[in-house]
Amino acid sequence: MEFTLEFDGNEADRNLLDFYDAAQAFGGFQRSLALTTHLIVNGEIITQAPALKNAAILVRPPEVGSWKAVAVVTGTILLSGGVASKDSVLGHLLTSAYDYVISESLGFHVDFEKSLGQQIEEHRAISDEVPRELDQGKFEALIEKVESAVRDLHRPISHSGTAATAILGESQSGLIVRKTGPTLDRATFEYIDVTNLGSDQKSYAGKVSSYNSNTYKGRVYVEDEGRPVPFTLAEVSRDSKTISKIVGSLSANAMDRFDQRAEIRFSALRYESKNGRLKGFLILRVF
Repeated sequence: MEFTLEFDGNEADRNLLDFYDAAQAFGGFQRSLALTTHLIVNGEIITQAPALKNAAILVRPPEVGSWKAVAVVTGTILLSGGVASKDSVLGHLLTSAYDYVISESLGFHVDFEKSLGQQIEEHRAISDEVPRELDQGKFEALIEKVESAVRDLHRPISHSGTAATAILGESQSGLIVRKTGPTLDRATFEYIDVTNLGSDQKSYAGKVSSYNSNTYKGRVYVEDEGRPVPFTLAEVSRDSKTISKIVGSLSANAMDRFDQRAEIRFSALRYESKNGRLKGFLILRVF
């Protein structure tokens, strides 16, 4: 099963890229793909690509006249004729998962329940290969882990400017047949690279969709945003009463996402990208 990262524009059109930036970008490509593959195959999060188990990420030789990296995913549990197949259960999920992770990392919301979540349940009903541990919370944790790798994908665009854009996708013989995530450019780099914390405290309402008690981080679905927004509990709000409300919302939302009792009101500061797009909340108080 192939995935390709391809650069275009500026020096890339003359088959040139800054050497260091290219190496960093291809390393980010391998790491983001390896961490996603490990979660799909094993149902657990890793932080370093060498920890990948039950699969491997190989690379094809560079092609003359192009600036692309072609990665081949292999592994016994993914195999179809020796190479991970897009038609296998986990192969199909891998493509969708990589699309979800890259898109969400760059601020392009994908409805988990209607896309990847639905596919996981459908495949789980017909195959025992799908790890039980796969759920939205695991993918949200993965998105945090691959952030630096996704930033590195942009280096020829963001640092040397030897490329103007890049695309990622499932490919066949080096030709992308299904794009994963948005086109990478200066705007997507600025989104993932710059995070500003605002000073205006505002009130919001939402339903908690995930929460990690170890990191005090999670996601809350805010109707006005139309998506789950990452949040961090500020030091002043990490008391048992606040955490109880967060966990109560998560539990009620998990039982019935239309249950209004799952809604909480909270005051927070906004984490924003360079161009003002909301990236997350620093929650100061839950009412």
